[in-house]
Amino acid sequence: MVKRKSVQRAKAKARGNDYLLGDKGLHFGPTPSYSPFSVMDKNKIINATFDLMSQTGIAFDPDPSLMDRFRDNGCDVATDGLVKFPIDLIKKSIATAAKSVKLWDRDGINFIMLDNHHTWFSSGMTNIKMYDFDKDEARDSNRQDLATAVLVSDALENIDIACVSCKNVEESTIHGEIDEFLTMAENTTKPILYLCEFTDSLDVVIEMARTIRGSQQTLEDKPYFSHTITPLPLYYAKTHTDQIINAVEAGIPINVGTVTIGGATSPVTIAGCVVHSLATDLSGLVLSQIVREGSFCGCSTDASFMEAATGAIGAPSQTALAEMAMCEIYRTLEIPRMSCDGGFTLARRFNQDAAAEIYANMMQVFYSRPSLCPYMGSIDEGITFSLHCLLFDNEIIGQLRSMWRGIEVSDEMLATDLTKAEGARGNYLAQEHTSKYCRRENWNAKYFGANYPTASGALPDLDLKERIDLDLKQILQNHKPKPLSKELHNQLISITEKFKQTYHEPD
Repeated sequence: MVKRKSVQRAKAKARGNDYLLGDKGLHFGPTPSYSPFSVMDKNKIINATFDLMSQTGIAFDPDPSLMDRFRDNGCDVATDGLVKFPIDLIKKSIATAAKSVKLWDRDGINFIMLDNHHTWFSSGMTNIKMYDFDKDEARDSNRQDLATAVLVSDALENIDIACVSCKNVEESTIHGEIDEFLTMAENTTKPILYLCEFTDSLDVVIEMARTIRGSQQTLEDKPYFSHTITPLPLYYAKTHTDQIINAVEAGIPINVGTVTIGGATSPVTIAGCVVHSLATDLSGLVLSQIVREGSFCGCSTDASFMEAATGAIGAPSQTALAEMAMCEIYRTLEIPRMSCDGGFTLARRFNQDAAAEIYANMMQVFYSRPSLCPYMGSIDEGITFSLHCLLFDNEIIGQLRSMWRGIEVSDEMLATDLTKAEGARGNYLAQEHTSKYCRRENWNAKYFGANYPTASGALPDLDLKERIDLDLKQILQNHKPKPLSKELHNQLISITEKFKQTYHEPD
């Protein structure tokens, strides 16, 4: 094992920093993922999904050019936009879709590999409030809040992708959506997860990304952002299909997904809700392959459930099982699963309830292994973004990544000879073996372990939030993201200004 790891390190060094970053999120190897059901039951769910898509159908806005694309590929298309997909087309699309894609940083130097062997973590996603830790209350978020969230994400080693963590609520327009991309590019060099409501916003953002890369071909070779399309369950509006078409044609990796609510927008049962979730995702994937065979389309619908007693979204046990089911099914289909509930909490503020829920759902991520966890820092059912929550998530990601390395079982690690020498009453405190390996398999926690305040310890008696608060203030005071060059920044500003001058709201 030691020799094999040395070879891996040598290969990584030879391939450069981009490979080292690309391997950071690796979960595939010594520790297995978890499947919540048998192969037979898994196949039943897949077949039920194909049946829904081919017999019941998926609703689309009846855009004539889109309907022609579907007809040309053998779909049964109704005048109201209901599309029934041939099962052969579904299977072909799954087979031809790219199974991985490299997502590059702003400088085009380092990348992360989106696939089924890595798990990456993003700040996010589109919260409409920011928790103001000075006033201890949530308020409408603004541009500066997004800039701050992205800056802090840039500073955290386990946050791999920047996202639209919170919206500029005062400018919830096409111009505001475009500016959100600019705000992220200004405050981090990390890759970006983007999403918007308007197709025009996406088109301008593609132009901005093309400018950052220097050419369309370089953008396709080294995509800077992944675009998320958010249809409704079993229904794609024209803006969603237009975004799929435009992003895929521009070589932008996409993922599609919504939130299904068992008991409201889908059957209340776990299996029924999962089928609706899968069918929604796979319909977008089929369209992506019709547009450009071999393009990348991840799937990200979240299955959630209505609490029978209150009607509110909750049901953590059902949600956890549904998440594990969808991760396992997408692994079987070799499609990257681009979402999960890890790092997310229903609590209204970052407190003991939030910490308990987040720790539980992050430990679930250890077993489910999605390709992307996009909700780091989200509280209050995804309404509010919390910087304290983001730092706590960053901490727990470190634990997950230390666990994914697994257990090395070698003669040196078993320490059999040392045990024989020490005998049944041995003392290992002063052993060279102890000093050599005491930190090797240790989780280097900031807020836990050796950093717990104890009754007899020298550390100040601060609770978890207070310990995080000290760290957060240091980041806000000292971290300076690498800026855009003045020339490039001016070019991006020029693109946004040109759009403002030429765009007119439709009647």
